Amino acid sequence: MIALLDHVQLAAPAGSEEALRAYYRDALGMTEIPKPPVLAARGGCWFAAGPVQLHLGIEADFRPARKAHPGLRVTDIEAYAARLAGHGAEVVWDDALPGHRRFYSHDPVGNRLEFLEPVTG
Repeated sequence: MIALLDHVQLAAPAGSEEALRAYYRDALGMTEIPKPPVLAARGGCWFAAGPVQLHLGIEADFRPARKAHPGLRVTDIEAYAARLAGHGAEVVWDDALPGHRRFYSHDPVGNRLEFLEPVTG
């Protein structure tokens, strides 16, 4: 039986780790977590925020997915969108999901991320 989603793996091109840190650590406010040494040799980086983990792994023939994305639930979505925009990240609002406020953004290598917050009241 599946008990919990452990992490989401996204791909990135070789040599993009510093740009990824600027986005995931600095803009999103996630914490970089150390990779096990045997995996660290492959490059990439891992990030966490509470129980949420995003792993960025190096892919030789990298191409970002056009549709696939993790959906990240946030609190105070307006402030979060402003934080990302303040770090130079594009924020694209979408009102197509009933009962939620949400927007999309792309990391520096083109991976799409969805940010959403349920509407209360």
